[in-house]
Amino acid sequence: MIEFKSAEEIGRMAVAGQFVGELLAELSEIAAVGVNLMDIEHHARRRISERGAVSCYWDYSPSFGRGPFRNVLCLSVNDAVLHGLPHDYVLRDGDLLSIDMAVGVDGWVADSAVSVVVGVPDPADLKLIEATEVALAAGIAAAQPGGRLGDISAAIAEVGHSYGYEVNAEFGGHGIGRTMHEAPHVPNIGRARRGMRLDPGLTIAIEPWFCRTTDKIKYDKDGWTIRSADGSRTAHSEHTVAVTPAGPQVLTRRPARKEPAGTESAAGS
Repeated sequence: MIEFKSAEEIGRMAVAGQFVGELLAELSEIAAVGVNLMDIEHHARRRISERGAVSCYWDYSPSFGRGPFRNVLCLSVNDAVLHGLPHDYVLRDGDLLSIDMAVGVDGWVADSAVSVVVGVPDPADLKLIEATEVALAAGIAAAQPGGRLGDISAAIAEVGHSYGYEVNAEFGGHGIGRTMHEAPHVPNIGRARRGMRLDPGLTIAIEPWFCRTTDKIKYDKDGWTIRSADGSRTAHSEHTVAVTPAGPQVLTRRPARKEPAGTESAAGS
């Protein structure tokens, strides 16, 4: 069942979204060569607790995975793209890190993800991240009242293909509101002008992700971490978006990432 939100409820989701966006920007700054993934995880735990917010990931037990998820972040490195378990790993020069988080504030949830390169980036990794960000922007632009869900999916896939990437249809975006995962499923590939009507009050997480040379995936033994099947690098971008009478409203917009002098930003806002 799809629950449409009132303008007041969307405003409450935007409060959670602002916190998620600000914390993701903060975590992107912390991610650097020599930093342990668990330091990033524990920083997020502390900030969520200070805010009086609730992680949607902690104790999450979907049909996949092995046991409840006991972290507040998904941290996916290099060929890992989704649901990466934070663990004792020190980031190395050139690592591509995807950070994904969902948090509830006063009973309303927001979900977002960003990919960054630590240290000296490989241009191919920057292209991959850029593709997810451009696809995310295209998906958001397609989330127009009166449109169709397939418009979003088709827009994402068109960008992915234009960059030369195959598009996986197994995992994509989703409805969101009082809980992290609600109907509908928002695939990253589809046909324009098909699917459910996009009416005002629909709130969804749009999340394109691509692997550099495949659309196939595999799971780690932990049952959570999803990797490209061929070991190629991956990237992931996500925003929580509300369909409003005036058009799509991004609820998890984040401050621009500060880059060291002489480098270009790969993180979207």
